Amino acid sequence: MTALPLVFDAPKRGLPPRHLADLSAEGRREAVAALGEKPFRAAQLSNHYFGRLTVDPDAMTDIPAATRAALVADLMPPLFTEIRSVACDDGTTRKTLLKAHDGTLVESVLMRYPDRATLCISSQAGCGMACPFCATGQGGLQRNLSTAEIVDQVRRGAAAMRDGELPGGPGRLSNIVFMGMGEPLANYKRVIEAVHRICDPAPDGLGISQRSVTVSTVGLVPAIRKMTEEGLHVRLAVSLHTPDDELRNTLVPVNTRWDVAEVLEAARGYADKTGRRVSIEYALIRDINDQGWRADMLGKKLRKYLGPLVHVNLIPLNPTPGSKWDASPKPVEREFVRRVEAQGVTCTVRDTRGQEIAAACGQLAAEG
Repeated sequence: MTALPLVFDAPKRGLPPRHLADLSAEGRREAVAALGEKPFRAAQLSNHYFGRLTVDPDAMTDIPAATRAALVADLMPPLFTEIRSVACDDGTTRKTLLKAHDGTLVESVLMRYPDRATLCISSQAGCGMACPFCATGQGGLQRNLSTAEIVDQVRRGAAAMRDGELPGGPGRLSNIVFMGMGEPLANYKRVIEAVHRICDPAPDGLGISQRSVTVSTVGLVPAIRKMTEEGLHVRLAVSLHTPDDELRNTLVPVNTRWDVAEVLEAARGYADKTGRRVSIEYALIRDINDQGWRADMLGKKLRKYLGPLVHVNLIPLNPTPGSKWDASPKPVEREFVRRVEAQGVTCTVRDTRGQEIAAACGQLAAEG
């Protein structure tokens, strides 16, 4: 088994130059003033980036050309080059591979549904949590993403929806899930900053409701408790995958630090503070964690620790190259759902999208 890092933070090497999206509104004004420009230029730049979703200086005609070039060069350095996009589900699911300035590869997945458009974003390049059934975790951690690198994935997704790049014509990006590459709470400071940039109204941010943002974690208890005090209203998703510590120590190695009870207690604290239901993510693996008694135990523990403030999101395991594990048969899946719900806990099966293009949960590996 891959050893867990002693510190849940990647080295800072490789982070891109400072970007507009790394800064607060006040920080942007100060940065513009330091360049010898009037502070109001910060609002103009912000409106182009967050409101008009553009980084093209030629489109910023309200700013003098000479000034525009200097401001964009300093405050909007290129963050990503798109390597390729692949689609499935009749074009309504699209995975995009992006290369950062230092060659780091990350992926995001845009999914259009009849009633919403959801973007799954990455918070790290790779992941250090070493969950053995996840392709991202097996690849290890390269580095944290900067705040701006996280936010720019959302800007790109919002622009794609606005421009009608997916079937169904122009639309609006409505939901963000931090369920791409990485453990979001291991890159805590930048993820929290990114949530504010994603959710603050334009021109300070992209204007997506916090209630439409989900931040996932494998259970970094101190970070969950810290996030509880942030005053946010995003949904917390906990990747639990089994209710018993013995198996979870293997499936989610960080469980050897913070066990199931500690994770659920921290999640309850977040639910109580925000009034939001916690989503429990459970990848159902054939003959590993799909037994009826585990469904019973899951329901009982969730009822004990979270009461009505919980929902189980059952995920049929998505295949990854070389994996010895597979999804549970449908009858087993249905029985698992029935037994969880018999304990008074709501449980639904996630709509599995993107398997054909390795864009589903646990499949992101950012292979060039």
